[in-house]
Amino acid sequence: MNQPGFFDVEERLARLSGLGDQLEAFSRTVDFEVFRPDLEKALAYSEGSKGGRPPFDPVLMFKILVIQTLNNLSDERTEYLINDRLSFMRFLGLGLSDRVPDAKTVWLFRERLTQAGAIESLFNRFDATLRNAGYLPMSGQILDATLVAAPKQRNTNAEKADLREGRIPQDWQDKPAKLSHKDRHARWTLKFTKAKRQDDGTIPATDLAIPFFGYKSHISIDRKFRFIRKWKTTHAAASDGARLREGLLDKTNTASNVWADTAYRSKANEDFMEKHGFVSKVHRKKPHLKPMPRHIQKSNAGKSVIRSRVEHVFADQKSQTGLFVRTVGIARATMRIGLANIVYNMRRVLFLERISANA
Repeated sequence: MNQPGFFDVEERLARLSGLGDQLEAFSRTVDFEVFRPDLEKALAYSEGSKGGRPPFDPVLMFKILVIQTLNNLSDERTEYLINDRLSFMRFLGLGLSDRVPDAKTVWLFRERLTQAGAIESLFNRFDATLRNAGYLPMSGQILDATLVAAPKQRNTNAEKADLREGRIPQDWQDKPAKLSHKDRHARWTLKFTKAKRQDDGTIPATDLAIPFFGYKSHISIDRKFRFIRKWKTTHAAASDGARLREGLLDKTNTASNVWADTAYRSKANEDFMEKHGFVSKVHRKKPHLKPMPRHIQKSNAGKSVIRSRVEHVFADQKSQTGLFVRTVGIARATMRIGLANIVYNMRRVLFLERISANA
C-alpha cells in the first residue's frame, strides 16, 4: 500500500466537503476567536517564564469541547476520533503530524473552565455575536424545562435524608474517594408521560409516573429566531415555575409576551410579570374537580401553537447531540448543559444562514 501524500489528503478533504461536512460549515459561520478573551481570562495562563511545555491554544481546546458536545463523546473517545478523523483535524486546524491533546488534557481544560464559572460568559459572548449579526430577541419569548439524566446513585435512606438536608453523610466524609464519586446535587423526581394505547385500542385514563434521576435544564427562547437567550440548571426535582423569577426572562426582547405551560402559572409569577412589564400568555390550569371551561380550552389551544416551538429545542438537543450528564455535581452539569445550549445556538444560526442563502 502506498504512503498517502499531501494531495491524497487534500482530495479526501474535498470529498468530505462535497458530502456536507458540518464542522466545515461551523468554521465558515462561527468566528471562534470571539471566545478567546473569555477563555484566557478564565484559564489565566502564565506567560511561560517558568518553562515547560506550552499549553494548547485555548480556542483549539474550546473547539474540542464543541466536537464533544456535538457528538456526545467521552474524553477518551474524543482523543481517539481527533486522531482518526480528517474532518475533526481540519476543524481544529491540525495536521497529520501535529500533537493532539489527550483525554486528560481535555478533562483538565473543561475542569478549569468549570471551576472558573466561565460557561455563562462564553454563552453571553456568543449571544452578543448573534445580536451583532442582526439576530435580536424579537416577538416575545417562550419558557420551558426538560429533565437531563445523570448516572444513578445507590444511596441508603439515611444518606438520602442527609443530602436533602444539605449535609454530607458521615460515612462519605471518612472516605474521600467515595465522596468524589457521589453526586450530592442531582435529585430523584417523577417524570409523567402518557400511557400507550392498549391492544384493544383503549387508552388508560391515568398517566405513567417514571422515576428519574438527574438535573433539569430551564431555558427561554425568543419567538422570532428561536435562539436560547436565558438558561439555568437545577436538580431534577426543582419547580419549573419558580425559575421564572430567577433571571429566566429576557428584558431585552422587543416584545413583552411570555408563553409557558401551566407549570409556570401562579399568582407570584403573574404579579412578577406584570410588575416588570411582561404580558402573560401562560396556559391556564383546569379548575379543580371541574371540567375545563370551553373558552379557556380554546385559549390554551391557541397558545400551544406558539409555546410548542420550545419543545423542538429540547428534541434537537437530545436527538442530535444526545444531551446527558456524565459528570458529578451541579457545577459540571451546568457546564455540560451550557455547552449544549451554545452548540444548539451555533447549529441554529447555521440553519438560518442556509435558509437565507437559499431564499
